Amino acid sequence: MANVTIQTRTTSRLPYDLSVIGLGTWQLGGDWGQVAAGTATEILSASADAGVSVFDTADVYGDGRSEQTIGAFLKQRQTGTSDRPAVFTKMGRRMDQVEQNYVLANFREWIDRSRRNLGVETLDLVQLHCPPTSVFSSDEVFDALDTLVAEQCIAAYGVSVETCDEALASIARPGVASVQIILNAFRQKPLDEVLPAAARAGVAIIARVPLASGLLSGRFNRSTTFSPDDHRQYNRHGEAFDVGETFAGVPYETGVDAAVRFSAIAAEAGISPAHLALRWIIDQPGVTTVIPGASTVEQARANAGAADVVPISQAARTAIKDLYDEQIRPLVHDRW
Repeated sequence: MANVTIQTRTTSRLPYDLSVIGLGTWQLGGDWGQVAAGTATEILSASADAGVSVFDTADVYGDGRSEQTIGAFLKQRQTGTSDRPAVFTKMGRRMDQVEQNYVLANFREWIDRSRRNLGVETLDLVQLHCPPTSVFSSDEVFDALDTLVAEQCIAAYGVSVETCDEALASIARPGVASVQIILNAFRQKPLDEVLPAAARAGVAIIARVPLASGLLSGRFNRSTTFSPDDHRQYNRHGEAFDVGETFAGVPYETGVDAAVRFSAIAAEAGISPAHLALRWIIDQPGVTTVIPGASTVEQARANAGAADVVPISQAARTAIKDLYDEQIRPLVHDRW
């Protein structure tokens, strides 16, 4: 399939144009059930062919398997630096989550491993991977990141956050190029302050968990089951990491019921629930890119196609806000 171009966005702090739809690759390392190596490569290829220009990964996804898969794909594809997808990775979750581990020596070790996994000399973007809250107020941590940029080990750095307060603290740091945050129709708090602050500062907003772990696709019901190695099963109540990463922190049964209403809004708009969910995020001022995952080639292509959907109507936007205010806001808005 020939490469195509989809809409891109630029921010002043990040040296890359980003496609409005990126690809999240947590699932390529596991934790969503197993994705075969061949299928993973096909997903990367289909996404790139559809115009996706950013792959988001982390050093702990499959203990490096996601990074290695992307690295092998880039080598196989043999594209030049200027026309290959930018790869955004993360670091910090390989050790106990205490501020004392967020030091330059550890950073060097972690990024050297990621550079080997990805087969690159300079990492496009490294994000602190939802670090302890105290890290955000540590000048030493951000001085260390500035050192890595100066040494050209990384081209830029950002932060993946759990809360809006952490996002705002990150945006205030002059060297932070991007903030990755959960944003979807079931997690709307970033619209209040985070997105406007990022837009003013020129910080890229990377919206993760855009489909609320699949809830917003409308494919689940109360009897849907997930495999034991899928975080939607083992982390449903926050047993392994922040519960906000699974179903956006919405109790599963509540989310399923709300998703039925969301699907009805999509039907009224004449598009799929997944396209409505992605397009709603793209339409928010201040969003740079959205990174849905995909476990099949068909999902990867469908996700990329959301960039071609026309902006949603005011009626649909109002209906989504009403849904959130009535069914979701009391459960999540003040938690993150």
